[in-house]
Formats: sequence, C-alpha cells, structure tokens
Amino acid sequence: MIHRLDGIARRYREIEAEMGRPEVASDHARMTKLAREQRALRETVQTFEAYQRARHEFESARELQKNERDPEMQEYLKAEEHRASAQLAELEEKLKVLLLPKDPNDDRDVVVEIQGAEGGEEAALFAGDLFRMYTKWAERKGWKVDVVEESPTEKGGFDKVVFEVHGHGAYSQLKYEGGVHRVQRVPKTEAQGRIHTSAATVAVMPEADPVEVELKPEDIEIKTSTSQGPGGQSVNTTYSAIRITHKPTGMMVSIQDEKSQLQNKEKALRVLRARLYEMKLAEQQAAIGAQRRGMVGTGSRSEKIRTYNFKENRVTDHRIKLTLHRLDAVMNGDLDEVVAALVNADRAAQLNGQPPD
Repeated sequence: MIHRLDGIARRYREIEAEMGRPEVASDHARMTKLAREQRALRETVQTFEAYQRARHEFESARELQKNERDPEMQEYLKAEEHRASAQLAELEEKLKVLLLPKDPNDDRDVVVEIQGAEGGEEAALFAGDLFRMYTKWAERKGWKVDVVEESPTEKGGFDKVVFEVHGHGAYSQLKYEGGVHRVQRVPKTEAQGRIHTSAATVAVMPEADPVEVELKPEDIEIKTSTSQGPGGQSVNTTYSAIRITHKPTGMMVSIQDEKSQLQNKEKALRVLRARLYEMKLAEQQAAIGAQRRGMVGTGSRSEKIRTYNFKENRVTDHRIKLTLHRLDAVMNGDLDEVVAALVNADRAAQLNGQPPD
C-alpha cells in the first residue's frame, strides 16, 4: 500500500509542476484534464501525508521511551504513542477506502433527466417534486443547476425535465439517484382520498468534455424556430429555440430555455455530448451499459429503487434496505443521509471483494 501511495504522491507533484508551465496554462483542454486528475488525487495525498506524520510521531514516542528515566515523561510518551497508534489505524482504514477503484467520471458535472412514468398526471407531478428535491439538495451542496429542457403539464408537473448540475463531486453522489422512483400518496386529483402508486424515472449522465466526444459538422443537423409555450403559442418572435439531430445515431436534443440562440445551442451540444459519451462508455464497458439499462428500465413500478410514502412520512431505498421516517425533510433536499448510506454500502462491497450493484 505504501509503495502505491508514494506513486500517487509523486504523480500529484508532477501535475502541480506541469500546471505551472506556461504552455500548459494556456491550453484549456489540458488544464481541465490535469485539474480533474489533481482533484481526484488530492484527498488521498493529504491523508497519506497525515498518515506519515502520525507514523513519525508514533516511532519518535516509542524511541524516546527507551532512554527516558523520568516516570512522568514515560507516561506522557506512552500516551503519545497510544494517540499516534490510534490515529494511524484510523488513517490506514481511510486510505484503504481512498485506494478503492474510482469511477473516472466521479468529478464530472452531470446531466439529469426526470420523466413521469407510470401513473399519468400524478407521475408528472411527482417528477416535478423530484426535480425540486434535487434542486434544493444542489443548493445545500453549493452546486449550480441549469434547466436545459422541460415539458411542463397544466397542473404543475413535468412530463420531462432535463437539467445540468455543475459542482465538484456532483456525479459521484448523483449517480446513485439513477433508477425508478415510486411514490405512494393521495393525489390532488383523487376525490375519495385513496392512496395511489405512481412512478418517475431518473437518468444520470456524466457531462463530457468537448475533446472527448467529437461532433463532426457533417454529422449534426441544426434547426431553429421560435420558442413555444403551453398550447403551442409562440412566446417570442426570435428564432432562439434549437433542435440538434445527430445523424449517425438519430439522437435529437431540443432546447428553448434561453432567449439567446447561442446559449440554447451550447446547452444542446452539452446534452448531446453527454448522451453520446454515455453510449461510448457503454460500448467500452458492457457492464456500464447493463447498469444504465437497469437504471431506467421500462419505468414500471416493479423496477423501483426507492419508495416515497407520504402517509407514513417514509422513504425506503430498496437497494440497501434503508428506511427513514422523515420524508418531509428528504423532499426538502435533505438527501445526504440516504446518499451517504449508498456510498458506504458501495465501498463496503468493494472492500469485501464484491462487485457493486
């Protein structure tokens, strides 16, 4: 383990030196890649440095005891040795976790797609609730949310909403949200007070750098139109809405969120790159493709990863059999406990040599 940590610390110093070179500092793509690698290594290097200090303190306290004759100083040195030993054990366990194989996308920004699935208008309303939940969570984490595409319903829900999340570590935590989310509650449309079950799907995609997904001009078709509001009426007279079609795959992205055609085009290209990057990962690693398909599936309630029961104020994550009776707080953006439990379960499975779910 120490040999591997020495290599990581050496690489961290090499990155620092490289980022300080003028020809690298002026290369945005290179700087972005180096900065991402540096961030990924930083916690491991800092923990290793703390481990080395604790080891030095432990060895010094033990060595000094050999020649110390003063009883009080002997007791002090023993206490120092015990403290450093406990710190070493704690840091060693942390390093074991930090050395686990990392998802190379963990430090990326994210594109999230939420769609109402089974349950009609109630599913659309729940999709809107999930969107607001993630928006509030992002605010707590200091992440920035940009809406990319939305298809609102008359009663305040969403048939579909797509948004970007920008912030350090966004994908590393949001990736656990991908799947079918089931809700059990009395809908606003229910006159007799009966509990209904509906579902919405959440797909989480890492955002790709432009250099990683090449979009050839001849492979994309860009069309403009005036932005449309509910019922199809034009909401402005400029041709700001953008629809980009990727000819080789038939993939299409439509954006009309911004008033500027250029801003909408940039957003559409980012979403298209994220979707193509996801396809690229699936081709490179069949396991990722299988995981992605299992993430969204068909949107059936039977494929749920989490249930939100409003009557019992309960949220249950079925992957790790976690149940919390504070759904109100979760829907208000307090997702940290749920996601931390998922992260810990993932790490525990890796430490035990088991593949993550």
